[in-house]
Amino acid sequence: MTADVWLPIPPKEIEGLPEGLRYLFWDGGEDGDQEFPGDPADCALYVVPYMKRQPVLVRPLERMRNVRVVQTLTAGVDDISERMSLFPPGVRLCNARGVHEASTAELALTLTLASLRGIPNFVRAQERGAWASEFRPALADRSVLIVGYGAIGAAIEDRLVPFEVARVVRVARSARTTERGPVHPLTELPALLPQADVVILSTPLLDSTRGLVNADFLTLMKDGALLVNVSRGPVVDTNALLTELESGRISAALDVTDPEPLPAGHPLWQAPGLLISPHVGGPTSAFLPRAKRLLVDQLHRFVNREPLRNVILTTGSPNG
Repeated sequence: MTADVWLPIPPKEIEGLPEGLRYLFWDGGEDGDQEFPGDPADCALYVVPYMKRQPVLVRPLERMRNVRVVQTLTAGVDDISERMSLFPPGVRLCNARGVHEASTAELALTLTLASLRGIPNFVRAQERGAWASEFRPALADRSVLIVGYGAIGAAIEDRLVPFEVARVVRVARSARTTERGPVHPLTELPALLPQADVVILSTPLLDSTRGLVNADFLTLMKDGALLVNVSRGPVVDTNALLTELESGRISAALDVTDPEPLPAGHPLWQAPGLLISPHVGGPTSAFLPRAKRLLVDQLHRFVNREPLRNVILTTGSPNG
């Protein structure tokens, strides 16, 4: 029997899909109640819909008894990874490394520059018809700390270098050396945070990073420092951040929040020194071409029984 592949992009819009598979379109629908395109039990490879709520993403999983690969179109897999225990050994979960680096790095730089140069203040002044110039810090000559130095973290550094930053310090879960210099482990953050003018979070959401930016972390940031989060909302303790923002000691720019979506009336909306964007690091014109290329390559690998790209975990394995 031909194996089913569920795609959140209409198959006719993706050139180069390999033969030998039956491609079915399913993106969850507008309200998450779209009917399944086939029997989930016949699905061998499930490409998770993009930018849909978690209940939509996981709805078919319990019935996908024969799935062999779950492919996300996001860099983070926390919405799906906790459900992988539903499957027998050997099921692989893959992320979208290579798809979002450019867009997310662009946004990290945009939020950093907009916050430092006071762009939100200028927008508000424009709405009032007021010519309100002010002296603002530049990104040039600043020390930037990137927490989470994977593909996105490296892409952020690529974009920082032309802005003549004084120093880029890299932090990840474990130490290593790159062509650009050392990557420090998370355990060294207490010594590194007081030296940073800008702290950019691009780390995945894991047990070790959930609540990483807590009161102790924020207290170690220097006065006047900027925190930028393009990773996941729960990496930051929202109440601890609110306390620091309300004191005026630091500022922040968040593309992700906890909770998310941020409800109307939440204190973050009115917090001083805070710029919020609604989790738009990935959805740009750069997404679709890169997502299609990833899927075509991954499906050819799947059909030809070649090693898959971006395997985050395999059920039943020691690291799974």
